Amino acid sequence: MGAISTGVFLAGSALMAGGTYAAASKQSNTQKKLANRANDRANALSAEMEELELARQEVINPYDDVVSLDDMIVDNTGILSNPFASLGVATQAAKFQAEEADIALANTLDLLAATGASAGGATALAQAALQSKRGVSASLEQQEAQNNKLAAQGEQFLQQQQMSEARRFQEAQMTEAQRMQQADVFGKEFVYGEYERRETERLNRLQAQITGQVQAEVTATQNANNIMASGISASTQMLGAGIQAAAPFLGGTPQVTPITLTPNPGVGITPTAPIYTGSDIRLKKNIKLIGRSNSGLKIYSFEYIDKKYGSHTYQGVMSNEVPKEAVIKGNDGYDLVDYSKLDVEFKRI
Repeated sequence: MGAISTGVFLAGSALMAGGTYAAASKQSNTQKKLANRANDRANALSAEMEELELARQEVINPYDDVVSLDDMIVDNTGILSNPFASLGVATQAAKFQAEEADIALANTLDLLAATGASAGGATALAQAALQSKRGVSASLEQQEAQNNKLAAQGEQFLQQQQMSEARRFQEAQMTEAQRMQQADVFGKEFVYGEYERRETERLNRLQAQITGQVQAEVTATQNANNIMASGISASTQMLGAGIQAAAPFLGGTPQVTPITLTPNPGVGITPTAPIYTGSDIRLKKNIKLIGRSNSGLKIYSFEYIDKKYGSHTYQGVMSNEVPKEAVIKGNDGYDLVDYSKLDVEFKRI
């Protein structure tokens, strides 16, 4: 009877423990598949982001096509002249005056000689005629001088207007050319800025998606590890309860050996049962000290030499630098560390 009861207790507890472990394993595998899917998606997004980075437009110089406008600068000094340089004395009037005086005198003398008049009368007549001619000559001379002056002033005014118009036209050409150059520069800057803004927004979206997938992978990995830890803990308790129940039929007090789990490294594991992680320094490479915990434990970043332990960069400790009660020897001879006994979080970084 005792043997049958013992068998019933042990078989029942084993079946319940096995069922619990199987259920936990199935749920854990589902979470692992989700984690792998998220990792694949993150890798694909990272590749897309890298392609986008490589295809980004070159930085431009918007002033590269700006040229000198010196060929539009015109020397207008050829338009200028001195309109007063040709002014002279009105000699024609003086010459006309002398000729008229000579003719008047000759005519007077001829008349006097023909009539037998006295010399004094002839002289008076000649002087009167000369005086009349002088008045005409002086009037002509004044008119000629005034006309020359007005012509010179008109030429000066015309040259000033021509210079003003030439300067206005040249300034308008320069202003328009500068406006077109500036518009070309602003246009290039606008187009470049718009492309850059769109590319930056696309990169930001990809980065947000990558971050989301990484977080999803971490969450799924944590769930998988927690599910397995809980399943193993529950299975252990069931087996222990079965053994305790069978103890009266076996005689003596049973000794239950705690069961430990050695999973591949996870991220942010918070187990309900001890979770041991490969932390032997012989398993790692690219080891770098990145900080210390509150208790003074050294925290490192590292990679695993054998990718079966993990193919990423992780944060953790070295087994030879932590309290001995947190370290056990694995079946392969390498040290395993129970991070639940340390104030250091083992995680992927």
